Amino acid sequence: MSEHASSLPDPQICETARLSRDARFDGLFFTAVSSTGIYCRSVCPAPAPKRENVSYFANAAAAEAAGYRPCLRCRPELAPGNTDWQRGDHVVARALKLIETGALEDQSLEDLAARLAIGTRQLRRLFVERVGAPPISVHTTRRLLFAKQLLTETAMPVTEVALASGFNSLRRFNAAFLQANRIAPRELRRHPRAVTGAALELRLGYRPPYDFDALLAFLRGRALPGVELVDEHSYSRVFGPSDAPGWLRLSAWPDGEHALRLQLHCPQPSQLLGVVTKLRRMFDLDANPQAIADTFQHDAVLGPLIARRPGLRLPGGWDGFEIAVRAILGQQISVAAARTLATRIVQRYGEALPLAAVPGLERLFPTPAALAHADLREIGLTTARTATVQGVAQALLDGRVDFRAEQSLDTFVTRWVALPGIGEWTAHYIAMRALGEPDAFPAADLILRREATTSAVPLTTKALTQRAETWRPWRAYAVMHLWRGATDAAPIPKEKRSKPTRASK
Repeated sequence: MSEHASSLPDPQICETARLSRDARFDGLFFTAVSSTGIYCRSVCPAPAPKRENVSYFANAAAAEAAGYRPCLRCRPELAPGNTDWQRGDHVVARALKLIETGALEDQSLEDLAARLAIGTRQLRRLFVERVGAPPISVHTTRRLLFAKQLLTETAMPVTEVALASGFNSLRRFNAAFLQANRIAPRELRRHPRAVTGAALELRLGYRPPYDFDALLAFLRGRALPGVELVDEHSYSRVFGPSDAPGWLRLSAWPDGEHALRLQLHCPQPSQLLGVVTKLRRMFDLDANPQAIADTFQHDAVLGPLIARRPGLRLPGGWDGFEIAVRAILGQQISVAAARTLATRIVQRYGEALPLAAVPGLERLFPTPAALAHADLREIGLTTARTATVQGVAQALLDGRVDFRAEQSLDTFVTRWVALPGIGEWTAHYIAMRALGEPDAFPAADLILRREATTSAVPLTTKALTQRAETWRPWRAYAVMHLWRGATDAAPIPKEKRSKPTRASK
């Protein structure tokens, strides 16, 4: 195989994983069978093929580029993604992030290459060498696998499925789907599993272990009334535009399947893939917990924490500006106090929906334009904090800062700390939650400095930064384990009271 095989687990590990149907490797490689022309997930329930008929591919696009079609039984479209491809600043990693966020849906390959400051031919060559398929094939495979899931799990008309998966032409969609799957789209619609007109219901797979309860607990303490609802078992949210709002609800899939259950009402089919992609990042469904555990397991502090909660994930946010505002509000005050201020902002400046489809979900978080000149002192913010929120809103409108997927962590932090009122703690926190950056690390955080040492004296920011070098590239996960460890170790107070802290908001 070509160079892209280097991203595969060791062949013997692949062999053992496919024979044991090990869910920890789901999506980290795909098994292609020459005698059938089909490629499968590591968890495929079909009888294991003979070893001499098996080839391994690091991703679905490479398997399809080699002429294999997806298995109808194990359904490769349900496999978790592999974010290992997107780590680092290599041009391929940056390009993959852009493709995932839809860069090739409305731009050409030439535009993508220009955005990466590289020639089109060189970009294509690097993809073939490292990924096993050219960029357009990666983009097309992603769209077709999503279409296959919609066709299998919903009653959406085929025309809407084509739009939802990024095809503006039904004819082109039919042709591409037939070529990739050796079956026409309508042949998967003989027994639709959903009632036409009802909210869609989709499976969002993950690689176990996955601590959904801990992630919900994190979001529940920060949920904004009117925008979000978080209970013991689910997360719900409303999203714009206000003239055609949608709503969603995420809960655990029944019967212990390694997936979340997404119930989704999205009036605009063209938004569907973007919504699902955003939710996968927000709930960190594509993380590789085994790789994170391998990094932390021998650390004196993190080893016991990850053994206690091996499925702890990185909770993201729905909208970058929303996370930025909440990070600013959370500087030097408690989670509860920051939530109170954010709720006031939503109630005063968030757009009210004319009709709430779900009780309790009736407002959108305000846009940068709505807050760029808002006098937030009226709702309890200090003059300095008001100026910071206004400054960030204006900087986003001007393009001085953004949440572009392809920028490196260092670039992101450098641009954000140039804004008045934004320090490294805030910039790293925003990167951690708005971008899902796995190596973001707000080192000035008091709880981190206290929890990362066995001494009674907290580490200095510099000492903690040095201590955390061995945690790369997963420092954000170290943050979550240390914060959670502090919460688990804290005594239950006799009465509710909030203390100022630099713990993240």
